[in-house]
Amino acid sequence: MEAMVIDSEKIHERKQSDYNSLDERFEIQKEMYRGQQYSQIYFARLHLMRTLLYSLAPTWKPHLPVCKVLGLEKGKECIIVGTLFKHMKLKPCVLDEYSKERSVTPLVKPHNFMHPDDNLILEDESGRVKLAGSALSPAIYVTGVVVALHGKETNAGEFFVEDVLEAGLPPQIERPIDLQDDKYVVLLSGLCIGSKSANPLQFQLLVDHITGHLGDEEEQGLAAQIVHVVIAGNSVEFPRKLINGQNLASKDQSTLYEPIKELDIMLNQIAAGVSVDIMPGTNDPANFALPQQPLNRCLFPGSSPYNTFRSCTNPHSFDLDNIRFLGTSGQNIDDLDKYSEAKSKLDFVERTLRWRHLAPTAPNTLGCYPFTDRDPFLIETCPHVYFVGNQEKYDNRLLKGSEGQLVRLICIPKFCETGIAVAVNLRNLECHTLSFSTQINQS
Repeated sequence: MEAMVIDSEKIHERKQSDYNSLDERFEIQKEMYRGQQYSQIYFARLHLMRTLLYSLAPTWKPHLPVCKVLGLEKGKECIIVGTLFKHMKLKPCVLDEYSKERSVTPLVKPHNFMHPDDNLILEDESGRVKLAGSALSPAIYVTGVVVALHGKETNAGEFFVEDVLEAGLPPQIERPIDLQDDKYVVLLSGLCIGSKSANPLQFQLLVDHITGHLGDEEEQGLAAQIVHVVIAGNSVEFPRKLINGQNLASKDQSTLYEPIKELDIMLNQIAAGVSVDIMPGTNDPANFALPQQPLNRCLFPGSSPYNTFRSCTNPHSFDLDNIRFLGTSGQNIDDLDKYSEAKSKLDFVERTLRWRHLAPTAPNTLGCYPFTDRDPFLIETCPHVYFVGNQEKYDNRLLKGSEGQLVRLICIPKFCETGIAVAVNLRNLECHTLSFSTQINQS
């Protein structure tokens, strides 16, 4: 569908791009829940990651044998591959809330559950062994990461780690070199329509910019270069007092629907001019566990008739002019922030790529569907753009892999708090912010 950005003097024709959705692996269609536990997703993860790490081991440490945990011998150097488990003193336990004798550990949730006494254990299907040594920092790793370790068993029965091998960045499809025009993808998240912090005028300014109804001829020319919009979760927020499990009065039902109605009006305006993907987030009316399934199209009677409107999964992956995008609404990174430490949120984002896993803490501390024969969160192909929504501030980094991979990592801030969206140029992966403010400067 072609859309025009019209000016009294000049007509700007919106640029076009080829879109291909890659969400199929995140869709739960033929899966059947038969009371299965989460062990199967861990087995699937270990099997696939171990095959990969085994293939890397000969070039990493060609002189060392590869052992299973049960095959360790005291003092003999070897390589073991398994899933890390982090024993955490402050990790919340649901039983603590019901225990008669309250533990010394406070039940007030801190921002981060790290403790100096935390330690790591490596586990494979044969057994588990406690890890020692400074080569593997408990502050960096979390439960669920699959690694290869070089070391030896000590007299105390621990495995003394001397070196660590992570999976590293996955292979990347070649970036097209014939992209000559500037084409932009706008990424935003945390609209929080219905919350006290939401500013309807701020979002309307963004919509008017995208659709070309704002600014002078030059600005309209820039708007015509926007080929796609992604809304990465937490688009609406409902009054907590209404969601209490009780039957709602008709007045409360209409109040509950108001944020969705307002969102649909805005999406309608965007979809009339440019293709738009909407992902579910923590606060949206979707399933809680990852992968979150697309928001029901019935919620958007105004937008859903447009073929430019797509309700997508979280995580979400797609190709645009053969540039691969991968992103989440932020739950995976927020969870890593609770159970490990880093200088910036982008460090967490980078780690998930190096571990080749979108959500290593699922299912341990992050809810996910109990898949039986696969782990959809494994990153098999390196994206060109990897974005994470609903972060406190905007940040970006260009990550270079050992095999020439180039990835633009982006933290998308909450729009309702910052008024900031992010524009990514498909031609060179450069990105900049679009900032919208409704405050009047008093001089």
